[in-house]
Amino acid sequence: MKGRWVVVDVESSGLDASRDRLVSIGAIGVRDGQVVIADSFETVLRQEPPHDGPDIPIHGIGVAEQRQGMEPEKALRAFLDFIGDDPLVAYHAGFDERMLTRALREHLGARFRRDWLDLAQVAPLAWPGRVNPRSGLDGWLEALRIPMTRRHRAIVDCLATAQLLVAVLERAPALGVRRPAQLMRLSREARWIGQTR
Repeated sequence: MKGRWVVVDVESSGLDASRDRLVSIGAIGVRDGQVVIADSFETVLRQEPPHDGPDIPIHGIGVAEQRQGMEPEKALRAFLDFIGDDPLVAYHAGFDERMLTRALREHLGARFRRDWLDLAQVAPLAWPGRVNPRSGLDGWLEALRIPMTRRHRAIVDCLATAQLLVAVLERAPALGVRRPAQLMRLSREARWIGQTR
């Protein structure tokens, strides 16, 4: 499938998208069905005061790295420049979308309205019954033999998700999907059905 997709992952100070802080953003381009490592973006947002909670051992972004991070306004502008108008992709996109929407509103006063391709919704359509939904992204990496040594750093999770996206794009014709807009519609429909169950 031709064109550029941008895979996004965020790390935060917790799992409450309405209260916890955005700590870092990772993004990587997938162009014409290939992961483009050179087309990547990663930033840690400066935290004042630094966050020192139970999530730090998970993502590894400690107090010192948070203090040395980029000013949130500058980091978020750089992120918007990087993604351009290209379609966004994530695994469980709702969380990433809410964290970014809130941060952009708080720091830049900007509205962030974008369509997202949610691989948590689309991958099960490509391979029905292949992975237990509770096993998450790790289950898909194992099932599709996508190698990944360390996870839970935004850019590393982006790389894992980007490889899953490539597999989904290869499988798309079997789903009757030939254009990016069709895949985005499939994701929206799957997400809507999941919310109404």
